[in-house]
Amino acid sequence: MSLLSDATQPESARQAQWLKGCAIFICSLVAFACLDALAKDLVGRYSAPLVNFARYTVIIVFAWCLIWIKRVPVRVAPAERKLLVYRGAMLGMVGICFMPALQYLPLAEATALYFVSPLIVVLLAPMVLRENVGFKQYAAVGLGMIGMLFIVNPLGKVSSDQNIDSGISLFGSLLMLVSATCYALVQLLTRKLALRIQSEQMFAYSALICWLLGFVVLIFWRPPNWPSARDTVEMILMGISGGIGQFLLIYAFKTVPASTLAPFNYFQLVLAVIFGEFFFAQRPSLLSLTGIALIVTAGLLLTLPMLLAYFRAKRA
Repeated sequence: MSLLSDATQPESARQAQWLKGCAIFICSLVAFACLDALAKDLVGRYSAPLVNFARYTVIIVFAWCLIWIKRVPVRVAPAERKLLVYRGAMLGMVGICFMPALQYLPLAEATALYFVSPLIVVLLAPMVLRENVGFKQYAAVGLGMIGMLFIVNPLGKVSSDQNIDSGISLFGSLLMLVSATCYALVQLLTRKLALRIQSEQMFAYSALICWLLGFVVLIFWRPPNWPSARDTVEMILMGISGGIGQFLLIYAFKTVPASTLAPFNYFQLVLAVIFGEFFFAQRPSLLSLTGIALIVTAGLLLTLPMLLAYFRAKRA
């Protein structure tokens, strides 16, 4: 049941439905934050293609078991199948670029750059969804892009001993920005598919395509070493976290409008800063924190007006 599709239900029921959707969404963000932290730990010891492939090996088993247990039809209409392939390919590219980027970037900065994706959604929405984008939205995107430059710091800075510090890795930053762009396309395609196919179908098809792409990459970049038993368990936990996060995200979008969930996205960024400090002793610099704050501000400027407009429409 969706709040968009059932406007006749009592106000208390709609509020309960919205709270349920928000709770599911926040749980998905916690799962994604755990995935990122586990992946960050693993790519320090193993090749990024291996970690990415291990992630989707677990997810594909999880996804297709759901299809079988819930007896969801595997077949989808050709038009939806085409969109599913596009979505899966973009999501596969997210993992292919995201995992190696973690080898070069601190967790908080990496997650902040990844959160440029909602701003990219605004830039791509007119082309993909035929949505109108106004000056205020473009201004928010510009603010977020300035925050991104603060984090990357491409010009570098001179430290007290006059040694040049180039900031975080430009190569890692480029990989993460490609990942963010692909994820923006994933979000747009998810909007198109959300009410046209079942969540389990979207989850399973995306997992299959991501696994295939990860396998191809692994063939060309064979890992120099294979995981120990302990690290195999950690990879399984990483995959379970990613699978739970993806499924809950799809389910949350089916439960409540995406615009009401968007402001909560930045809870994952807060978790990334906490996890980076606690598990990896990586404290963001003042310049990076400024950039993170600008990205969060830009995201909230984009999403809070939609949330307020939604609640005003409900009370009308």
